Amino acid sequence: MPLNTAPNLARPDDFYEALIEMHRDLDEARSQAANARLILLLANHIGDHETLLDALRLAREAAAT
Repeated sequence: MPLNTAPNLARPDDFYEALIEMHRDLDEARSQAANARLILLLANHIGDHETLLDALRLAREAAAT
């Protein structure tokens, strides 16, 4: 399954608000744990190993620049 990098969220502003709300009142360690859990849940939903590797590569490249 190819990685879709085009905008694909039906309600991106609502999602961003919910993402920020997920972190409200969490200390740094719990916030990082919540992010990690979210990543694992979404990775499990995607399921395709090659797609996940593409996503990891793109995220790393973006962080390195």
